[in-house]
Amino acid sequence: MKMKKWTAMMLTTAVSAVLVAGCGGDSGGAGGGGDAKSGAAGGGDKVNASGFPIVKEPVSMKFLTAKAPTTANNWNETMLWQEYAKMTNMNIDFQLVPFDAFTEKRNLALSSGDYPDAIYLARMSTDDLMKYGSQGILIKLNDLIDKHAPNLKKLMEQYPEIKKGITMPDGNIYSFPNLLAPEFTSVRMGAKMWIKKEWLDALQMKEPTTTEEFYNYLKAVKNTDLNKNGKADEVPLSGNKLKDLVNYFKGFFGLQNRGANHPNVDVDPATNQLRFIPTDDRYKEMLQYLSKLYAEGLIDKDILPNEKEQNKFYAKGAEGVFGAVRVTSPFTLMKQEGYVGLPSLQGPRGDKLYSEFKPAVSGPGAFVITDKNKNPEATVRWMDYFYGEEGNKMFFMGFKDKSYIEKPDGSVEYTDEITKNPQGLTFEQALVKYVTWPGGGYPGIVRQQYFKGAESLPESIEAAKKVEANLPKEVWPSFSYTDQESERMIALNTDITTYVDEMTTKFITGAAPFSDWDKYVAAIKKMGLDEYMKLYKAAFERNGK
Repeated sequence: MKMKKWTAMMLTTAVSAVLVAGCGGDSGGAGGGGDAKSGAAGGGDKVNASGFPIVKEPVSMKFLTAKAPTTANNWNETMLWQEYAKMTNMNIDFQLVPFDAFTEKRNLALSSGDYPDAIYLARMSTDDLMKYGSQGILIKLNDLIDKHAPNLKKLMEQYPEIKKGITMPDGNIYSFPNLLAPEFTSVRMGAKMWIKKEWLDALQMKEPTTTEEFYNYLKAVKNTDLNKNGKADEVPLSGNKLKDLVNYFKGFFGLQNRGANHPNVDVDPATNQLRFIPTDDRYKEMLQYLSKLYAEGLIDKDILPNEKEQNKFYAKGAEGVFGAVRVTSPFTLMKQEGYVGLPSLQGPRGDKLYSEFKPAVSGPGAFVITDKNKNPEATVRWMDYFYGEEGNKMFFMGFKDKSYIEKPDGSVEYTDEITKNPQGLTFEQALVKYVTWPGGGYPGIVRQQYFKGAESLPESIEAAKKVEANLPKEVWPSFSYTDQESERMIALNTDITTYVDEMTTKFITGAAPFSDWDKYVAAIKKMGLDEYMKLYKAAFERNGK
């Protein structure tokens, strides 16, 4: 019964997310002035220099906000934001738009001039920040951070890569980032590859350490009724989408050696020059390996048509049919126990790199303030709280004796309502009424001390330890481009990446034969690969060294 109830709730959440209203036409009465664009707008006399409340008189604002499927359908009813409104004297109307529709909705709002005071969980790339920042739509935050954001300022001083990662080529900072504490290895790994220990033991196989041993395990899962239900319903390997599996395997074939933020370009160790990964022979070898898995039915066929239907994927995983799965946590998302993290696999040429490792600045454009904001100082103070210790704890843990308890040693842990929910809710479902962090991408910093999500579970920490010796020696942040570079880079990147993704899927599924490889490489070169790499090199010279 619990399983049926859980599945029903996930489907209800999916439907509700689609129905959530987007950004309205009214921007809350906030008018734009020339001063706001330079971060020197009025309203400073109404803002308290420190402590709470932030403003002396009540302020109302509207934030366009990206919504993950795993968060509440109305953030204004979530305890976190209700209580923070009381603390700050600032009432925020979160205008939620589901992840899948958000980028289009955000860009339409910004181009039409019909946008609110700020954008929370803005999901902006460095190109977006430069584009809208140079237009004056996003205000410059350099001075505002210096004067009103002591927590972020401290982190920027402590970790220079943070300041470097959010400063654009024009010298301006236009956003608050999503940060991953540099020492928190598990969260910087993101989704991990999990293998079902019970099935491994039943097959009398050791934990795979090479890509070939992993293939043998998957093949054994397919050919054995491991759940003993008389059906051939075991799924050897699955994940949210095929592209995630592609990125996971790159390091085992000696690719993507500068981390997760650069899936298509790294440094060729043989020449020490920038390399375009999708035309390299090693990429072809990796695709041939994945094509073999797919042809033999070892990769979940539903991974293709259901790339965006995450709830169906989670519901399928909750049936306990995955032999191996790439996800943040089978436990928090599918209520599945008994999975262990897979170590870095040694590929055919001896490579064991765990390439999917994120930089400290995971998302540079997580929160931005627009030129329509009449209270930028207050907004900066509002946001900065979550980069400090107390705000960090409240954002992730919620509230003492309600969603978490504090131990005598000062450590915190969630209540049984969250971890052992009596209604059979998953960990993340039980959190919905208290906080809004599930789904990722939020502005703030993820510290292991307060982040008790999937990446902090004991099995996740153990999985991280297995790959620590195989992490990239150097991890690049997202690169930023000048206005002139950006316009051309966006056009080139869109065409090239779309074609690479399309052909990658075709090669893996057999829709395109590998005899077409040379034609594929030639097509990419014809699209302007040389110019693309020239622009990449210019950005690398500024950002990557």
